[in-house]
Amino acid sequence: MIKKNFLTITITLVILYLSLAPADNFDKVPINIPYFDKFVHFSMYLALMAVIIFENRKSIRDIRQIFVLALFPFFLGITLEILQEVLAYGRTGSIFDEMANLTGIIASVLLWYLDSRRRKPLIR
Repeated sequence: MIKKNFLTITITLVILYLSLAPADNFDKVPINIPYFDKFVHFSMYLALMAVIIFENRKSIRDIRQIFVLALFPFFLGITLEILQEVLAYGRTGSIFDEMANLTGIIASVLLWYLDSRRRKPLIR
């Protein structure tokens, strides 16, 4: 199980660290792009869902199984936003962060769906 989902576990651990580390750990990052954090949320959850799909591609039969797999990153995002609010490490939970997470998950599912409709899918 762990061997089969090694990348999923690795990305999940990275997301856990980035989401729960104290805010002052990231004050040194010199990026002043408006809403850049939403892009980071989108990218993290796009990557997580893409890796989940990739690592489970042999057992996926239809879109319903993809939606079941998508429950993990969806609830992970909600849980982390709640924990950011509760743990008070200078972080705050945000519904907009969760919307960016969900958008990344949906984008990954759409990319899989479009690829699965091709005559020769890239992911087999």
